[in-house]
Amino acid sequence: MTSSDTTDPTADPDDEGFGLYVHWPWCLSKCPYCDFNSHVIADPDHAAWARAYVRELDTLAAMEAMDPAAPATRRPLTSVFFGGGTPSLMAPGTVAAVLDAAARHWPLADDLEVTLEANPGAVDRARFTALRAAGVGRLSLGVQALDDAALRFLGRRHDAGEALAALDLARAVFPRVSLDLIYARPGQTPDAWAAELDRALGFAPDHLSLYQLTIEKGTAFFAAHRDGAFALPDEDTAADLFDLTRETTAAAGLPAYETSNHARPGAACRHNLVYWRGGDYVGLGPGAHGRLGGVATRTIAAPAGWLAQVAREGHGLQARTPLSPPDRAVELLMMGLRLTEGIHAARFERLSGLPLADALDPAGLATMIDLGFVTRDGPWLRATAEGQTRLDAVLAHIAA
Repeated sequence: MTSSDTTDPTADPDDEGFGLYVHWPWCLSKCPYCDFNSHVIADPDHAAWARAYVRELDTLAAMEAMDPAAPATRRPLTSVFFGGGTPSLMAPGTVAAVLDAAARHWPLADDLEVTLEANPGAVDRARFTALRAAGVGRLSLGVQALDDAALRFLGRRHDAGEALAALDLARAVFPRVSLDLIYARPGQTPDAWAAELDRALGFAPDHLSLYQLTIEKGTAFFAAHRDGAFALPDEDTAADLFDLTRETTAAAGLPAYETSNHARPGAACRHNLVYWRGGDYVGLGPGAHGRLGGVATRTIAAPAGWLAQVAREGHGLQARTPLSPPDRAVELLMMGLRLTEGIHAARFERLSGLPLADALDPAGLATMIDLGFVTRDGPWLRATAEGQTRLDAVLAHIAA
């Protein structure tokens, strides 16, 4: 077990990993809760997308090499994450082309984690087998619910039976499988969620991503919720559901290692740990963000526009923003306090250039500690479970 795949708070604070995120924008349908950069298409030009990914990756790797703040030697790539959209619609050859290009630019860690997101309505054994052969070792399956009425409400293309069949298939093909569920849905009671969660745990997953339903601007749910078409559980019920989730997963051997993520020891998503620990990652594709050293990159483009810019300029980036030490400090606080392990003072200072103590308001920190929302244990600053449910307010109090 390495420091990149454990949530042990004694993990090496000098190694937060280095990742590559690949954004695939295409879906078969748009879910009403989704505010991601995703678009519906029946048959994208897979060859064109493979060429564009490789070209942009070549350009971004060259940019990193020319950065005076870049490491003297190329650091090993510890994780690759294909997100979307529905990346299980991606041609396996495109996955292989991206991984081959990445291997030309960076050494690959011996335990490189390659994750791909999939939807139960867009999978079959032949595709899974080809994706595994292309290099995918971890599948994240967007089940979202194990209740047919809830799946219809969420706009999913599959039913619970199809979701469970896809889960069985995934476990037969991939060494590591995670599944996503959305809870705190309209009318959902703690008893109903407990039964659904127990059903998911019965499949012995090693990782669960469990998200409370949120209403985001620009989605179909935003207008429907505004117009009174449905109501979410009240704050007390949502808090009860959160507590139930923590207790149930911990009892099953998958304690929370992040606000919404739960895993068996050693099975945490290494790629997302790179984000939360403040590590560097390359962002590839029309809806990707990245961070290299002290520079944040951003791309939020329509797929056709991204393809055209890559053809013209070799990349689709829309912004490269240097992060000042105070900005980096705030980012590290926001991300790191989502982790159960918390923030290590040495890592914080190395990545932000500021001592952790200088980024904290002593009076506000003392108040949050007294209220039981934050703890300080030697070099570690942590939000408690109660603190994580109100992290925006906690940050407002403790940030200098």
